[in-house]
Amino acid sequence: MVLAAGLGTRLRPLTYDIAKPMVPVLDRPVMAHIVDVLDRHGVRDVIANLHHFPEPIRDYFGERLTFRVEVELLGTAGGVRNCADFLSEGGEPFLVISGDALTDIDVGRFLERHRAAGGVATLAVKRVADTQEYGVVLHDDDGRITGFQEKPEPAEALSDLGNCGIYMFERAIFDYFPDAPFADWARDVFPTLLEHDVPFFVHELDKYWNDVGSLQELREGTFDVLRGAVDLEVAGEQLEDGLTVGEGSTLDGVAMAEPPVWIGRDVRLGADVRLQGPLVIGDNAQIGAGAALRDCVVLPGTRVEPDTILIGAIAGNTDIAGSLRPRAAR
Repeated sequence: MVLAAGLGTRLRPLTYDIAKPMVPVLDRPVMAHIVDVLDRHGVRDVIANLHHFPEPIRDYFGERLTFRVEVELLGTAGGVRNCADFLSEGGEPFLVISGDALTDIDVGRFLERHRAAGGVATLAVKRVADTQEYGVVLHDDDGRITGFQEKPEPAEALSDLGNCGIYMFERAIFDYFPDAPFADWARDVFPTLLEHDVPFFVHELDKYWNDVGSLQELREGTFDVLRGAVDLEVAGEQLEDGLTVGEGSTLDGVAMAEPPVWIGRDVRLGADVRLQGPLVIGDNAQIGAGAALRDCVVLPGTRVEPDTILIGAIAGNTDIAGSLRPRAAR
């Protein structure tokens, strides 16, 4: 299950006009990168919960996913319980992953760890530099979870393992939900597992993970993909090391293109444009003559006026979703 119903308040103003999982990272929404990883690992039956701007997500993914709309938000766990019939079919463990997780997680290794541990749940965790940004997970020598801290100050943190919001569950997890439609993993379900001494475990990721939860994390995650720090497919023709250009785009007339630079499909670049990496320019963008861009993310369909200078920016427009090509059109 891909969690795709959140409001994405920390990504505003982008998410005033688009669902958080549809925010682009290079040539496709972050959620599409997740689905690509699931495809790579043979995960075929996938459901997503929707709430905020659901139609663009439906249009983009089409029949690849099953969808369930939440008229009122049910919470991180309540939304999963709302799909329990789909997830429990066949009795196998099921994966839950946030729709804004930029990761190249090895799903097979995650499943192996879950089965070997033998618990009702396994939580993917990653060592983090700043515990104030994450819920951190405490565990014993066997990796069994013993507690949590929510965004502790570094001096007070008892762990540096951040909860990635990627879980593997057994069907029995639904036995520990509150008797209410709304349910949250951190506030409701996981404390109940601890209270009843139910075993659940950690799986420490040695792969890339970024929750793309803020504008700064969006820039960092985008540039990490650009630099090859995360093992995801990157479309386009590599003209030279660190310089990639999509179909229908050309560097003719560009005064400078200093890698790393990624340019999407059908991008119009005016005369004497100067491009300094790290820089990402999304599909169908227009960069006016004489503009100079450095350390920026230009989202699909965005127009940058002639002679504009952009440094350290995220440039967008109010119709980002309309500039994203549906998966079937690739």
